[in-house]
Amino acid sequence: MSVPIWVNGDLLAPEQAVVSVFDHGLMVGDGVFETIKCMNGQSFALTRHLDRLALSAKRVDLPEPDLAAIADGVRQCLEAAPQWALGRIRVTYTSGPGPLGSDRGGDGTNTIIIVGEQKPFPAAAEVVVVPWPRNERGALSGVKSTSYGDNAKALAYAKERGGGEAIFENLAGNLCEGTGSNIFLVIGGRLITPTLASGCLAGVTRALTLEWCGGVEEDISLSALYDAEEAFLTSTTRDVQPIGWVDGKALPQAPGPITLAAMQAFAARSADDLDP
Repeated sequence: MSVPIWVNGDLLAPEQAVVSVFDHGLMVGDGVFETIKCMNGQSFALTRHLDRLALSAKRVDLPEPDLAAIADGVRQCLEAAPQWALGRIRVTYTSGPGPLGSDRGGDGTNTIIIVGEQKPFPAAAEVVVVPWPRNERGALSGVKSTSYGDNAKALAYAKERGGGEAIFENLAGNLCEGTGSNIFLVIGGRLITPTLASGCLAGVTRALTLEWCGGVEEDISLSALYDAEEAFLTSTTRDVQPIGWVDGKALPQAPGPITLAAMQAFAARSADDLDP
């Protein structure tokens, strides 16, 4: 089934859904985006995701996106798509057509919404620590930017070594995040996740996990990952996923009791409220 794509207010067949080759999202990665989970035709945490889209746009000095129009576009796309048990909605917002360099153009922004099926993640993740640090002081730190080249390279590095997700430290040598996930550790029986000052993205699932499952935000040395009693990843499409292996070394439990409790709490609370 061909699923229509929403482009700047119009629902189009995929072969008609085009933007200019001069779009700065393509040319220089000048844009922001959100990935939103959908289940059986219903989006999850849409308000939080669109709020973060607006915040990312503000932080990179893009015009304020029309969130009401985007929310309606999401609805239109979901109505036209199959009701997959698990799917993903991709909202991309760029600065629009521009010159061949870094200067932005003045022809207006582009907004694209695509809906597709999402395959479930493995029961436990194998992660690989990559040798390139996140810059927690960079202009795009904490922004969900379309400048994803470092993530693509890091994930390829992890997969070449048998992993399913790559893990970054930051310039301070502290644990930061994955390419598309946040990370939680259990140390001394305490559930801990890196602070936002580490340079990690303020993940929607991360925030809900802290609200629903407890845990604290602290700076964590990268070395603590290897000695954690338990660990898990959070992201929009994986929810809470236990980490079973770090650089090929098995963690003691996957899931351990704290991870299992977080998985169960997240599943129950998210089922009760689709837009928490």
